[in-house]
Amino acid sequence: MDPVADATSTDPLTWVKVAARAAAAKTDEPTVVIDVGAVLAVTGWFVITGAANTRLVRALVAEVELKVAEAGGPKPRRIEGGDTNRWVLLDYGDFVVHVLLDTEREFYDLERLWSDMPVVDWLTED
Repeated sequence: MDPVADATSTDPLTWVKVAARAAAAKTDEPTVVIDVGAVLAVTGWFVITGAANTRLVRALVAEVELKVAEAGGPKPRRIEGGDTNRWVLLDYGDFVVHVLLDTEREFYDLERLWSDMPVVDWLTED
């Protein structure tokens, strides 16, 4: 059985992968998962993805929330940026999902900022 589809799983990395796959299914922009747990005490992973317009940002956020919940994962502890949909942050505690408008993603370049941290392969089955 695919552990990412296993709704009884309590491993946060499972939900991280679910979130990444949900986002990637809705956008042509690259989706990246970065393991920041070794340097951040507040979270373990960043899921970073982008969208061409604010409507798609909103759709990606909704899809991530839906798929993580369907997998038995938690609800976000808080959501920031939903008022403008330029950079929405879903804080799940163990992981944070960043959904950025392409212009914001290019400007802030989170992947470069965290380039010294390991990237998680969320595409392959466990």
